[in-house]
Amino acid sequence: MISVLIADDHTILRHGLVSLLSKDESIRVVAEAADGLEAIKKALELRPTVIVIDISMPVLNGMEAVKRLHEQLPESKVLVLTMHEEQEYVIHMIRAGASGYLLKDSAGDELIDAVKALAQGKTYFSQYAASVLATQYNKPAGNWQDPYKNLTNREREVFHLIIEGKTTKEIARSLEISVKTAENHRGKVLEKLSVANAAELVRYAAKHHLLL
Repeated sequence: MISVLIADDHTILRHGLVSLLSKDESIRVVAEAADGLEAIKKALELRPTVIVIDISMPVLNGMEAVKRLHEQLPESKVLVLTMHEEQEYVIHMIRAGASGYLLKDSAGDELIDAVKALAQGKTYFSQYAASVLATQYNKPAGNWQDPYKNLTNREREVFHLIIEGKTTKEIARSLEISVKTAENHRGKVLEKLSVANAAELVRYAAKHHLLL
């Protein structure tokens, strides 16, 4: 039996995915999550075979969630299911550790095929994502630069909360840390990315396709 966790902040879509996957007798949806942090907590508790996750989610976005899931739970395979078809998103998610990438306008049967492929230890990419990866593979390795530079995992989380418009107090509350610690992380993010304030950080994120 293939156990699946579905993470998406849209309730109707999430329930639709549960209904779709449940039609296949070899698949059992064991949990749902409405944000990236909830997805990580439930995944670590239930250790599903496959995690189907969106990119744009509150609290902790899909990109950060996939990175942490890959580090903390490598045996669970991650399938990104998203509306984002820009090549930068494909590359970022694969580098974060995703084993598959599928667009939300894909047919239901393709989603089931993708889940089964990942459960068997294979990868699965939509035709477009596969073409992006093929193009990237043929480029010299030195061409790609990590837009996060040397930010730590925590600083990356703070980075995304800042560009979502969260205040320092809200960041502290979301990450369950003190306001002083949140302020320190905020300062490190601005310093490492050579920006002066939140407005410049948003422009930096837009330039590097990190607005989710």
